[in-house]
Amino acid sequence: MGERTERMKGTATRGESATGDIAPLPMQDVRGADRPAPRAPGLPDVSVVMPARNAGATVVAALDSVRRQDYAGVIEVVVADGSDTGAMAGVLRRRYPEIILLPNPAMVTRVGLRIALRAATGAVIVRLDAHAILPSDYITRAVETLERTGAAAVGGRQLPVGRSFFERAVAAAMSTPLGSGGVRYRHRGAAGAVDTVYLGVFRRDEMDKVGGYDSTMGRNEDYELNWRLRQSGQTVWFDPEIEVAYRPRGSLRALARQYLDNGRWKREMLRRHPKSVRARHLAAPLLVAALAGSAILAVGGATAIAAALPAAYASVLFLASAAVTARRREPAALLLAPVLATMHLSWGVGFFLPPRRDRASASA
Repeated sequence: MGERTERMKGTATRGESATGDIAPLPMQDVRGADRPAPRAPGLPDVSVVMPARNAGATVVAALDSVRRQDYAGVIEVVVADGSDTGAMAGVLRRRYPEIILLPNPAMVTRVGLRIALRAATGAVIVRLDAHAILPSDYITRAVETLERTGAAAVGGRQLPVGRSFFERAVAAAMSTPLGSGGVRYRHRGAAGAVDTVYLGVFRRDEMDKVGGYDSTMGRNEDYELNWRLRQSGQTVWFDPEIEVAYRPRGSLRALARQYLDNGRWKREMLRRHPKSVRARHLAAPLLVAALAGSAILAVGGATAIAAALPAAYASVLFLASAAVTARRREPAALLLAPVLATMHLSWGVGFFLPPRRDRASASA
């Protein structure tokens, strides 16, 4: 790990510009001083990195899940806080005095990831999202899988779990073939090499060799990193026995914005790495283009032909909604049609839009 500076007591808080360097802190177990000494000293130290912004409603559950880990080695947590106010930082300082808490003045995920990585000292990097909750054996299983497979990155299933009625509807949508995007981490598929995984647990040395997260990618930075790892000859491994609970967005507006940005940055990802394109990446853009063509036909007077595609699409969505509602006995699945339409159309429209400029882009 290299030399380490004298251990900092209490909350570790340091400032940094979006591109400034950070001197590494010593490893400090996030589970507190009363945690027994690691039972297996040969295990690698682990750093959990998490960018978060105004995530007070979910960040506590995410960090509590780290405290419950059964990993026998040392775990440190580094949070890059890009919030508008100090409210979230105040909660974290009071509840988790042992974590490394750093400001993220750019207020965007991609910069927060790089800030957190510069401060992390573990040989294994665990990415954590403020909307995710880790099972207690997550790090143990992931490290074991890294060692067993020799992969550079491993990950498991994303299990969407909603609390509100709307969140449960989004969770149901994300679990269907129409809402999963065809990625294996949303299904219980077979273990093996994949394009990408949800969140991910990485060998730090392999991340460093390919440059880590790209701070110019506003979204899709995980897929982009995994693409570069695979292009370098490394393996990204999916283990269906590793599961992570994920809390979906809580409103239609937030969901639309999330998927609009996902679509924007997927196009940018494909522009930079055209060989990474998959058929599933083009489904939503083609749907939007076809619906736009139907609208043009309607304006031209060909209303019967123009109505065929929208009617067929709506029928598929409502049939899917009825089937999921009946099979799962989940009343929230009644909202499946509008939720799926929001996901598809927002992603598809976003694909045709340029990436949004944010604070990090404006200062670049």
